[in-house]
Amino acid sequence: MLPEAALDFPLCGKPLTCRELSGGKINLSLLLTTDRGARYVLQRVNRAVFPDIGPVMRNAARLQGWLERHGQPLPASIRYLPAQSGALWVEDEEGFAWRCYPHVEGVCRTRPESGEEICEAGLAFGRFLQAFADFPIQELEETIPRFHDTPDRFRLLREAVKADPLGRLSDAKDALDTALRFEEAASVLQGKRERGELPLRVTHNDTKFSNILFDAATGRARCVLDLDTVMPGLSACDFGDAARSCACVEAEDGSASLSLEHFTRLAAGFFSGCPALTEPEREALPLGALTVTVELGVRYLTDYLLGDPCFRTADPAQNLRRARRRLALAGDMLRKAEPMAELVRNTANKFT
Repeated sequence: MLPEAALDFPLCGKPLTCRELSGGKINLSLLLTTDRGARYVLQRVNRAVFPDIGPVMRNAARLQGWLERHGQPLPASIRYLPAQSGALWVEDEEGFAWRCYPHVEGVCRTRPESGEEICEAGLAFGRFLQAFADFPIQELEETIPRFHDTPDRFRLLREAVKADPLGRLSDAKDALDTALRFEEAASVLQGKRERGELPLRVTHNDTKFSNILFDAATGRARCVLDLDTVMPGLSACDFGDAARSCACVEAEDGSASLSLEHFTRLAAGFFSGCPALTEPEREALPLGALTVTVELGVRYLTDYLLGDPCFRTADPAQNLRRARRRLALAGDMLRKAEPMAELVRNTANKFT
């Protein structure tokens, strides 16, 4: 069924078909096709994650303006259509927030299919950082306060454990014990941020492989998608989430491990795309991989205990399985910390 919110945007033609796009864990995305052949993405924003959509959309507008003023290519994903009211989003009678942007042809996948795609992913995310290297960081708002504050994520986990509103803790004690063993190591990066040891940048903060749109013909990255979590942050977190997504090898039994070969390819692309990285930033990249992987495991586990309000699921245990897989990957990263650091140093030397 076509949401009434679609009629609030200046579409080229009348909506003809509407179908859900798969892959999103947070927002509901619909593909609209009009009687003139135009295609748009209509999104319903998850208010449990983004109770205030204002900062999200204002950040997108500021980034768009920055790129336009500096003559840089404009990622199609941030060309949000203004509604009839002039705002970049509308709210329906139930309080849901909707936004719309032109559909961009390309291919999105959850996993890379070649080493070249991994390198291209690193390049795309590195270029995103580089494009906003001189952006006045004070002009960006936090869309999710304390998003990569890992100690705070553990605080929220403990609150969920104490509440255990659905009685799910008994099935998740193994994951909880594993997560708590990582708490000290995964909190180091936040300490570096608080002490000012690493520069704040315009960061994407959700650099999973599926957030890259590839050109189907050339295999090159067209743009980085999903700018909802763009805000001041650390380059290590962007690289770390990309490593968690692109350099991870998942087994049929649900376990996960880090491929050092994939990790090296990702780092090569990242350094090529973002030459502005400082030496302390480069040194922090392996720590970023461990930190974000643990953090995501903690977030999935917290969401599972609270009844899955943030991450969309296909069954009641999916977020618990997600948590276990990320925590298993974090364990493998911790075991490979030294070779990861050496690979980053050797790769960085080729680009400095």
